[in-house]
Amino acid sequence: MTHKFPIGLHPMAVLLGFLLTAVPQAAADPVHIDLTHAFDETTIYWPTSKSFHLDEVHKGPTGKGYWYESNDISASEHGGTHLDAPAHFFKDRWHVDDIPLNRLIAPGIVVDVSEKAAKNPSYLISRQDFLDWEKTHGRIVAGNIVLVRTGWEDRWPDKKQYLGTDQPGDVAHLSFPGFSEEAAKFLAHDRKVAAVGLDTPSLDHGPSKDFLAHRVFGEANVPGFENVCRLGSLPPSGFRVIALPMKIGRGSGAPLRIVAEVGP
Repeated sequence: MTHKFPIGLHPMAVLLGFLLTAVPQAAADPVHIDLTHAFDETTIYWPTSKSFHLDEVHKGPTGKGYWYESNDISASEHGGTHLDAPAHFFKDRWHVDDIPLNRLIAPGIVVDVSEKAAKNPSYLISRQDFLDWEKTHGRIVAGNIVLVRTGWEDRWPDKKQYLGTDQPGDVAHLSFPGFSEEAAKFLAHDRKVAAVGLDTPSLDHGPSKDFLAHRVFGEANVPGFENVCRLGSLPPSGFRVIALPMKIGRGSGAPLRIVAEVGP
């Protein structure tokens, strides 16, 4: 069969034009948003926990022709932006070093309850909050990481505003939003999410004494991310979460560097 080309147009030019239109243009680089509070002397920890401390070992010239810096650090597993391993509140569940990477790196969504939390500082995030989100954005997909924005990060690093108390050891006056038991069961069992996170000090709300959300998520081997920030910078969906904790062997929790990858 003989192919006919437009008069005056060489067959190789036609082929080159086809290839140029068939090969997609290079996609724009994704945007990375850091969802992590820095660890320093202002970092907020649970009132009964050891706070972050940095001891300078050396900072300056060595006398050998080069500059050298080194520090020692110490802190509780649970403080600042950190991961709660399921074993934190349920026996024989995953510790930090057991958690599969597909529970820490996965598509994410953000559910915003900040208007409700502004009216109730001990707001309990409900099952209905997620059903309402689904009405607009579609069903939460199994294996997603679900982040909840309460607006609490705006209070950081003021301990009194963020925790409800600034007194060491005081757990009687804690006040901040958290997951209800029914919300935890909905996400862990009905939607089978990979992990959950929020911008408050705990998966449970401040007044909790029985930590039911922690226990539900722990039993279902759902890791939790606490004291996350910049959730208002994210779209409701269409991004990937990368949440990598310090890999502490048999740890019940660990400092976390969590990032959202948005687009293209």
